[in-house]
Amino acid sequence: MTDQVHELVRERYAAAATQAATGSGACCGPEEGIGAGLYTALERDELPDAAILASLGCGNPTAVADLHPGERVLDLGSGGGIDVLLSAKRVGPTGRAFGLDMTDEMLALARRNTSEAGATNVEFLKGHIEAIPLPADSIDVVISNCVVNLAADKPAVFREIARVLRPGGRIGISDIVASDELTPDQRAERGSYVGCIAGALSFSEFESGLRDVGLTDVSLTSTHTVADGMHSVIVQATKPADAAPSVSMTPSELPQATSGCCGGDGCC
Repeated sequence: MTDQVHELVRERYAAAATQAATGSGACCGPEEGIGAGLYTALERDELPDAAILASLGCGNPTAVADLHPGERVLDLGSGGGIDVLLSAKRVGPTGRAFGLDMTDEMLALARRNTSEAGATNVEFLKGHIEAIPLPADSIDVVISNCVVNLAADKPAVFREIARVLRPGGRIGISDIVASDELTPDQRAERGSYVGCIAGALSFSEFESGLRDVGLTDVSLTSTHTVADGMHSVIVQATKPADAAPSVSMTPSELPQATSGCCGGDGCC
């Protein structure tokens, strides 16, 4: 089942990347309130056109993540790189912005956009968000934009977020979440898995998933409705400052990432 979900999502977003690279817009699904329109005009002016066209998110996580100079930020499911590039500007030259994506076409587009933007504090990694190819306690802020709902193994995503966050680190995630009264079948009636609807967790499921991995100060705030009983939300949580060090993987256990930045020319 996991492999099937990964392939469905990969095919959909590979096509979206190809479409954006040719100068055509793409969208996560037919629902309203999804895409580049959720960014301010100033933010859009800062970015390459292809990064904007490839925006498939349901929110603007960089607007709520409260990023600071020098921080290390990880964007899960980074797509064409719009949130990575915005994060890179906010953390500045002493910080670093990582993007993780499983789709070769999106990674190629993101690296091209990074080169066009002239960003030098950016790195893109190939992998699944259920197995993040970064060391434990290495990230200050995890962001994501309408991607957790697409994950095949959501408990694994939450465990990995908690593992890579340093003590005191935080998350700022935009995602689509279902009202608690909706069953999985009712969610599927409102939209497809690759349309960011059928795979969505409920409010209580999302909150308990984060608390189960030790995150605190969990909040889910609805910003707008994308379908009947389906909400775009801002998710925030913190890893306690006194949390015990996460268990680090050995080099052989760490998922192998294909990395590159600045167009893959090795400048990072």
